[in-house]
Amino acid sequence: MSPYLVLLQRALFSLLLLSGIKFSESARIFTIINHCKETVWPGVFPGDNFNGGGFTLKPGQSMIFTAPVSFQGRIWGRTGCNFDKNGNGSCQTGDCGPSLKCSGTGKTPASLAEFNLVSLDFYDVSLVDGFNVPMSVTPLNGKGNCSVAGCNGDLRQTCPSELAVKNNGKVVACRSACDVFNTDEYCCRGNYGNPKTCQPTFYSKKFKEVCPTAYSYAYDDPSSLFTCSGTDYVIAFCTPRKQSVCTYHDHKLVCGRSNGFRSSISNLWMIILGLTLIANLKIIF
Repeated sequence: MSPYLVLLQRALFSLLLLSGIKFSESARIFTIINHCKETVWPGVFPGDNFNGGGFTLKPGQSMIFTAPVSFQGRIWGRTGCNFDKNGNGSCQTGDCGPSLKCSGTGKTPASLAEFNLVSLDFYDVSLVDGFNVPMSVTPLNGKGNCSVAGCNGDLRQTCPSELAVKNNGKVVACRSACDVFNTDEYCCRGNYGNPKTCQPTFYSKKFKEVCPTAYSYAYDDPSSLFTCSGTDYVIAFCTPRKQSVCTYHDHKLVCGRSNGFRSSISNLWMIILGLTLIANLKIIF
């Protein structure tokens, strides 16, 4: 093993010891990373295990949390926010009230990661409420399907004009057809409230072209809903789909892409990635 890797793992382990965290099989580790060129203010609901439901991630920053195997909730990114020193303010997209810490779900449109943690976890990224920032969910250390969910393309660049949300002439989000037109067909309700009658529409197909592993409409389950057991999760904003992701598990820095892939860091690029994680990491439990 490289001496640099040993130093890296010891440094991360020391950080976690200082935090006082105690790992157990009944917890899932969530690593939330911002790869965007702009600051993102993640929102989480319910936020009891996630710094009260809201925090700031500058470009390149990460936070690590643990959640019990009973957590049912959602994570999304807020953009264009302005908060004062007391945490009071608002956001252009994904707003969840007048404060940094969310007390409820975010306003549409917003890209949304959803979790139901049980013995077999269910997770997805949904664009049913629209899109505001690319995001992906990568499971690590798990067993089962454990595929990457999400949307790494930027729908703001191809958003149909009738769905576009603009600020100072710039498209900052893309609304859903249901949100804009409010019809039973687009909202999968009434006579369209079942998988047989609620079918892909022109707009959901546009979403699916850019985001093939995210929900584009309410019954888009086969290619959008994933399962995995005993896994950690890396939630990343604006990350290329093939980029490796890392989390800290069982006293080791573990990196991979999907499908349960796991490895120790074994080359210089990974060492640099890990050192960057240390430099930018904030650990909240």
